[in-house]
Amino acid sequence: MQKKFNSNHLKLIAIIAMTIDHVADLILPGFTATPMSIVMHLIGRLTAPIMWFFVCEGYHYTKDSKKYIMRLGIFAVISHFAYCFSFGIPLIPFNTGIFNQTSVMYPLFIAVLVLWLDDNKTLQTRIWLKRIITFILIWSAFPADWSCIAVLAIIGMYKKRGDLKGQMKKMLPLVSLYGVVAFFFVSKVYAMVLIGVLLVYPVLKLYNGEKGKANWMKWFFYAYYPAHLIIIGILRLVIYGDVSLLF
Repeated sequence: MQKKFNSNHLKLIAIIAMTIDHVADLILPGFTATPMSIVMHLIGRLTAPIMWFFVCEGYHYTKDSKKYIMRLGIFAVISHFAYCFSFGIPLIPFNTGIFNQTSVMYPLFIAVLVLWLDDNKTLQTRIWLKRIITFILIWSAFPADWSCIAVLAIIGMYKKRGDLKGQMKKMLPLVSLYGVVAFFFVSKVYAMVLIGVLLVYPVLKLYNGEKGKANWMKWFFYAYYPAHLIIIGILRLVIYGDVSLLF
């Protein structure tokens, strides 16, 4: 199979899939079991695994891991406000439950923080302390979109970096566990649609390992994520009023 996609191509695919997914939340809220909703959300399942894959790549290639962590941390804070506004969620967590209280960007930030912590040589002699901190950090992502699963998936995928099949073997059991929890406690339709993450394997198989010439794409994604959520939020207010779109 000829590998045609560089990182910019794949990030653009993730952006398009994410937009389709969130438009489905807007026009068909609550993960309805209609053909259009299911198809749109199946396409949307491409986004998270591609993001996880490139977080692994980004952490591996970054020249300054602390700046990378800080950038993701700032991004997670900005995205929290955009995410809550987009879907009609209170800015202060846990007013509406324990699930989907902030965006998936928080688990991405936590995952990179955990990877950095694991590489930190100053804590090599304090393994117990590192494990406690890691445990707390991972569980802090529980209320976010994709929950702790996003953090664990990135950690597992990073350990198998360069081995796409190995990365999928690390990711899929975690997504399956997430699906089981979602089936019983969140939404049965949402749980079933998670099978869409399987679509990411043939897409990532086309990755040629190149960055691409459009350096602006990295910053475009950082800007696009909260920007498109704000637009979704404005449309939500116009169409429905101040109501929540999530199940």
